[in-house]
Amino acid sequence: MMGVEIERKFLVLGDDWRLAARNSVAMRQGYLSTHAKANVRIRIIDDERALLTLKGPVSGISRAEFEYEVPMADARTLLDMARPDVVEKRRYFVPDGGLVWEVDVFEGAHAGLVMAEIELERADQALNLPSWVGREVSHDDRYANASLARNPGIPAIDPDAA
Repeated sequence: MMGVEIERKFLVLGDDWRLAARNSVAMRQGYLSTHAKANVRIRIIDDERALLTLKGPVSGISRAEFEYEVPMADARTLLDMARPDVVEKRRYFVPDGGLVWEVDVFEGAHAGLVMAEIELERADQALNLPSWVGREVSHDDRYANASLARNPGIPAIDPDAA
């Protein structure tokens, strides 16, 4: 399915968001290609469902996104092909202000990293930030999942960054 992804990403402060979390899913995602033209990702959700996603280049906080369900056997093979460029995380769904935040608690090579993202209808959409939302990292490529997959650990926070 083709669409446009418009999302903002933030670091998370504390655990207050957990009180509002409704449910969560385990995710393993591998990157088969990360080029300027497109990222190609395989994502396995709760070992029950798999999606192949192609994402175009970023323009501001928007980019084209194509996503297709694939058979689990194919997904497992594709995930193996993507190794070592794999990210593991648990995604929590946290409603707030009529929107649903996705809070990713990273595991494995990125344990300790917690980020929240919110998908918007428009790039200029007004957004009230919950108290647990910290510094915005939407434009910091080090926090993109494709970059994290290539670089273990948690990116260092630049004290001079806004």
